[in-house]
Amino acid sequence: MGFDLESLSDATSGAIGALVSTTILYPLDTCKTKYQAEVRARHQQKYRNISDVLWEAISTRQVLSLYQGLGTKNLQSFISQFIYFYGYSFFKRLYLQKSGNKSIGTRANLIVAAAAGACTVIVTQPLDTASSRMQTSEFGKSKGLWKSLSESTWSEAFDGLGISLLLTSNPSIQYTVFDQLKQRLLRRRLKRETGKEPSPEALPAFSAFFLGALSKCVATFLTYPAIRCKVMLQAAESDEDGINQAPQRNKNTVSDALCSIWKREGPLGFYKGIQAQILKTVLSSALLLMIKEKITKTSWVLLLALQKVLSTTRGRLKSA
Repeated sequence: MGFDLESLSDATSGAIGALVSTTILYPLDTCKTKYQAEVRARHQQKYRNISDVLWEAISTRQVLSLYQGLGTKNLQSFISQFIYFYGYSFFKRLYLQKSGNKSIGTRANLIVAAAAGACTVIVTQPLDTASSRMQTSEFGKSKGLWKSLSESTWSEAFDGLGISLLLTSNPSIQYTVFDQLKQRLLRRRLKRETGKEPSPEALPAFSAFFLGALSKCVATFLTYPAIRCKVMLQAAESDEDGINQAPQRNKNTVSDALCSIWKREGPLGFYKGIQAQILKTVLSSALLLMIKEKITKTSWVLLLALQKVLSTTRGRLKSA
């Protein structure tokens, strides 16, 4: 029961952290996604940089459209982070229990994180696809979640599933780097203060923010070409100028996305928008992990108290 409680604590705090960070940074995420989804030769580009997306929203009086798809994105973020953190914590504790080790190595950590990420992607892919299409729709013309899903076939709802599974390496790299650095910091601090091994412990807010930013920056740089291809596969079709921002639905493949980037933008196109991606994802992950570290302590105490209450009640019922 012990590891289940800690897994639940991690999942709850991670999901709440994701909800807060997604909401705060959503306008930046919308601008970034629309910028990434556009694939045109340089002289035809509607958006020369990410700020052009923001100015379009302001000039057309569609500033609130920067939040189109927020509800779906929050739902997807909450569910995916809950599943991910629960699976990651559960699998890690299970590995330690079965192996008898006191700590998890880098290789095992990567495998555990990838397994948790794969479970998350399979469950939440339709929500991820729907939120991407809402964000990349023209300002003021975004469809709701139900309409977006009902107008798509099951195969279209799972657009980009293969590349999403590949991108499980992103959080695997991120949380492995974060977890290893976190454990080192905690061990050093505890040795200085008490010389004893830790119980579930949280990092100070600044340390969690810094480690979250650093770990996500590394993961994003290594996986960015796949990230951009995924945005293209899930993007809404453009009806402007007769030029699609993404490949047509009937040939929505990774190879089409790769060829389109190469032909229209050249090799540097694979890293178009990486500055915005790093800014958004680093801030988002740093906020998420900082909030998670702060909530974890409270949720752990509450769940422990709940367990004691349930155990006491169960004991009284048996003796009655």
